[in-house]
Amino acid sequence: MAKMTTIKKIWITGAGSGIGKALALQFSAAGHQVLISGRDSVKLDAVASHCPDKITTFAWDVSDDLGCDAMGQAIDDQLAGLDLAILNAGHCEYVEDSEVTSDLFRRVYNVNVFGMVNSIAVALPRLRDAVATSGCKGQIVGIASLSAIVGFPRAEAYGSSKAAVNYLLESLRLDLANQMVDVTVVNPGFVETPMIGSNDFSMPFIMSAEQAAKRIIIGIDARKFKVQFPKRLYCILVLAAAFPRLWYRLNRRATPVKT
Repeated sequence: MAKMTTIKKIWITGAGSGIGKALALQFSAAGHQVLISGRDSVKLDAVASHCPDKITTFAWDVSDDLGCDAMGQAIDDQLAGLDLAILNAGHCEYVEDSEVTSDLFRRVYNVNVFGMVNSIAVALPRLRDAVATSGCKGQIVGIASLSAIVGFPRAEAYGSSKAAVNYLLESLRLDLANQMVDVTVVNPGFVETPMIGSNDFSMPFIMSAEQAAKRIIIGIDARKFKVQFPKRLYCILVLAAAFPRLWYRLNRRATPVKT
């Protein structure tokens, strides 16, 4: 459960299921005011029904550039301020049979990269306004992935989009360093969410969305630069990145040859 002592006004994207849903429920249970957004209004309403006095909803696709103003207005109307933006919306597709196509990459990047940019554009001026009004620091939290550390088979689109998100947020943290807005990058490993439902490979150290949310909230409370978990998988991938030839050989053997 969220441990923040001061009541926060929180916006969470991609909160109809998975990590976003778990975060919304844990924050609202702790008394925070939460606005959740996503593409599916039915799923959003189902989440809000758990705590209707603390959770409100607004249906918005993060890849919809033209909908940014409406999303911002919803934050103004429903929260009347913003202390914390958790940018969680994500999309995953894998490259099959080494067939790299621009359409697949656009679908993934439109959500994971440009959707992140849109969400930052909506959140940042409102966080700055809150800082000017209250004098308290604001915070942007971007959900990326441990897949950004090293290349995975078939993950050319997804992994590279999450690597782009890491760089984007790292740079943003530097630019906002003197503006009282912190930026936290979250790199989870495998989490039980609808997005991994079609995965047909081993997912070591997999955890529930509720477990992931608890770890993320601890990192948010500490205003960490990066929150990366589970540690065992993180350490393995850092080691793999340090010895790329070995990682390549291991995965080459594990990848079946197409005939």
